[in-house]
Amino acid sequence: MKGLIAAMACALVATSAACASSDDEASAQGETRVFQADNGEVTIPADPQRVVATGYAVPALIEAGAPLVGISSWQRGEPMMDPEDLATYEELPKVAGELAAETNYEAIANVRPDLIVIGVPAPVLKDIDMDRLEQIAPVVAIGPTVPSAWRELSYRQADAAGALDGFNETKKRYEKKAAELKEKYQDVLPGLKLAHVGAYGEVGKGNFQREFNGSWGTNVANDIGADYYGEVKEKGGGSRDVSEYPSLEELPTLFAEADAITYTVNADGSVPESVEYVLNSDLWKNLPAVKAGQTYPVRYTEAATYGQALKALEALDESFAPLLEQ
Repeated sequence: MKGLIAAMACALVATSAACASSDDEASAQGETRVFQADNGEVTIPADPQRVVATGYAVPALIEAGAPLVGISSWQRGEPMMDPEDLATYEELPKVAGELAAETNYEAIANVRPDLIVIGVPAPVLKDIDMDRLEQIAPVVAIGPTVPSAWRELSYRQADAAGALDGFNETKKRYEKKAAELKEKYQDVLPGLKLAHVGAYGEVGKGNFQREFNGSWGTNVANDIGADYYGEVKEKGGGSRDVSEYPSLEELPTLFAEADAITYTVNADGSVPESVEYVLNSDLWKNLPAVKAGQTYPVRYTEAATYGQALKALEALDESFAPLLEQ
């Protein structure tokens, strides 16, 4: 009899523990918090379990190890992904195309997300049916502004998705590497007046892209002591706050003071057509910095996560190495 009572007591305790555990899990799953996003204050799960990401949120949340169940296509970032992240990217269901207008609402609903993170610029949100998305799950829009803002942007995206541990780990590795390179080049890099030719010039219009501090081709180099002189004549918002598109004929005047010039190349080292247009011109060949052999290609200029920026740091180290021998 005592054995039976003891067994029943144990069963009761086990059942109570199981119920308590179940209640705790249900409570945890029901917890929410208010998140400040581009689309206002949004109530989101405190611990998301099924996240959909689009736009710039795709590489950021893959890298951070967020619990993704669907993503948009993000082909522009594929060359900057490491093998593990690329494998994850390729395996995840694609619920949207490259453009915001290519959002597949039915596909998003089918993966049953508990959070949707939209990583597109605020003006592009007009191409998305936000009301329809919000009927599926809470939606936070966290999109890019100026190019260098990827640091804060990726932090906020990881925060919303409950993936700050993975984010912070990669951030620490980046900061450590940047500090090492800043020290390595401290005697040669800060003293140079730098200029940069970006990849978004328009050959058909006869212009080129000049990037200043904080732009796509310069912001990672800024972290190791590089300084790109000058500023845009008239800020136009977003990337146009830190880059401009003068005609090629202005090149000799605009880059006359440059001690050294960097220029964007593709991830594989090939030169984009818009940059080749500049490099093939006699105006380029007659620049003082070019004649002095002070030109340096820069890869991974579209880095928008700390992992991608680590690749950019390694590429900068490779490009700037000759400076240490001068």
